[in-house]
Amino acid sequence: MGIWLNQSSIDGFILLGIFSHSQTDLILFSAVMWVFTVALCGNVLLILLIYIDPRLHTSMYFFLSQLSFMDLMLVCNIVPKMAVNFLSGSKSISFVGCGTQIGFFVSLVGSEGLLLGLMAYDRYVAISHPLHYPILMNQKVCLQIVGSSWAFGILDGIIQMVAAMSFPYCGSRNVDHFFCEVPALLKLACADTSLFDTLLFACCVFMLLLPFSIIVASYARILGAVLHMHSAQSRKKALATCSSHLTAVSFFYGAAMFIYLRPRRHRTPTHDKVVSIFYTVLTPMLNPLIYSLRNREVMGALRKGLDRCRIGNQP
Repeated sequence: MGIWLNQSSIDGFILLGIFSHSQTDLILFSAVMWVFTVALCGNVLLILLIYIDPRLHTSMYFFLSQLSFMDLMLVCNIVPKMAVNFLSGSKSISFVGCGTQIGFFVSLVGSEGLLLGLMAYDRYVAISHPLHYPILMNQKVCLQIVGSSWAFGILDGIIQMVAAMSFPYCGSRNVDHFFCEVPALLKLACADTSLFDTLLFACCVFMLLLPFSIIVASYARILGAVLHMHSAQSRKKALATCSSHLTAVSFFYGAAMFIYLRPRRHRTPTHDKVVSIFYTVLTPMLNPLIYSLRNREVMGALRKGLDRCRIGNQP
């Protein structure tokens, strides 16, 4: 705690960011802000639809509402600060602000990764055991799945935040990133971080490969169940219910594994920043679009809501 108090009295850090003020980067910044706005509106709208429409009060949509809430918090944790720094020309972030950003970021990414993994199990139960699905995925089980995802993610976030912010930072304050990320911050520590680097890598492997293993095992079982279906219509319907989740998983895990499971010698700040934009801003925008545009129930709930608005506005 003493280290935290001493460190918090310093001026903080400088986030070098990803954009300059060139014409090209101004266009790219505008594109990122447009994506952020769509992500914000899309996730809020999806959460409201799931809450309002009784037809969406099922385990799958409960998990989806939690996923949208995580995405909403993730983009709001990073993009507003990045935008303020870019528009004001001030690239600073306080020591406490940096620690808070790390804590939220790691917690949300960890929780989302675990939830996506457990959502694959939900799809497996729905397709392989449809008659027992309401019993196997009852309210208690759903709350346990969501609660464990949040708990493991938050625990991981607190551990990484406390450990990273406990190192002494007595040299350069320039973080070569657009937000406070642990690997980028540790490069500035004036102490040996090799042990923590190793533990951090092991933690990333566990938090990524454990849910990814659940996903692979679940979809292997799903594929086996689909191949044993006699009706082509049943096979098509089963695969359609999984396609949205598989698309979301591919975007999230593809980017996260590229960032955190590469050997350090192959990592460059530019690559890390570009890929980080992908899964901190672009993926939260794509998730509500993937789950809504390709889902009849969600689109039906949206049309029903719009019809209510039209009727309410009529004189």
